[in-house]
Amino acid sequence: MTMRIAVLSGDGIGREIMPQAIGVLREVETIFGHHFELLEGLVGGAAIDAVEEPLPKDTLDLAKQSDAVLLGAVGGPKWENLPYHQRPERALLGLREHLGLFANLRPARMYSALVDASTLKPEVVDGIDILVVRELTGGIYFGKPKGIEPTPTGQRGFNTEVYTTEEIVRIAEVAFEAARKRRRLVTSVDKANVLESSELWRRVVTEVHERYPDVELRHMYVDNCAMQLVRNPKQFDVIVTTNMFGDILSDEAAMLTGSIGMLPSASLGSSVGMYEPIHGSAPDIAGQNIANPVGMIASVAMMLTYSFDLRKEADAIEQAIERTLTRGYRTQDIAGPGTRVVGTREMGEAICRELRADA
Repeated sequence: MTMRIAVLSGDGIGREIMPQAIGVLREVETIFGHHFELLEGLVGGAAIDAVEEPLPKDTLDLAKQSDAVLLGAVGGPKWENLPYHQRPERALLGLREHLGLFANLRPARMYSALVDASTLKPEVVDGIDILVVRELTGGIYFGKPKGIEPTPTGQRGFNTEVYTTEEIVRIAEVAFEAARKRRRLVTSVDKANVLESSELWRRVVTEVHERYPDVELRHMYVDNCAMQLVRNPKQFDVIVTTNMFGDILSDEAAMLTGSIGMLPSASLGSSVGMYEPIHGSAPDIAGQNIANPVGMIASVAMMLTYSFDLRKEADAIEQAIERTLTRGYRTQDIAGPGTRVVGTREMGEAICRELRADA
């Protein structure tokens, strides 16, 4: 089985963690007899430096013609003074838009070996397994009108929160289908007591739920959800919410597990899925061989599951990560007493060793 994958390392630590992901893919090739055709492209700040635009046409064409996209990270202070439409982050939005990626899946699962790495009490976080389903192409990030305009006393900045029935239906369906493969509980998060867009969101999600009587649906305001994630995170199974709320809540859920560097994500919608860790480019630690590659490697596992239906191979990667952590290997962000602190490359190599040993 040959699979064509666009490899977009991007900026910052993306260039350090991507080689670890590729190393894991090569191990999977050898062990399971697959072939991955890996094609590299420029994106984000690296693309700006090379061709003066964050998402070159060649890169977009490569993504469209691939079976999946593996993305490292984009952005950094070097490009912060550029006009908004020219910044590295526009590449992310462009890929999502042109590939039709409307659903972002962000799992937050506590590895048993990392219970003590969380800032919350072990009894609060032990056993958490949450999937945040974030709507990705609508809401306030894309709504119009938006902009900055002059006023008699200065300026006025404005954005518009917009959702249509169709957008809500399709993301709700993703959440309910995901819940059927998990614990059959969906918590829909909105701000229906204040926002008309959330009022529509709640009504439409409730209507879609009628087609999924085997799944329990709960509604929760976003401020309460933020509190409940800290108070009792094990009450959640699947959380479905809007673009901005999902952006915030998924990062909060990530920190329950000990480090944002641990968590992968999948962006789905069309035939081409995009997979990336959620931590960003982390320019403050780039180039130091201390970044955590687990989120990037776990993104490979999600890619094998959702784009190629290679669940056995994905499980092997997850189990290799678990065993590596159980053996005490830690990058700096998740280190604790009695653990072995290693660098980015060493962590990737340790996971590869576990893959080979299991095979």
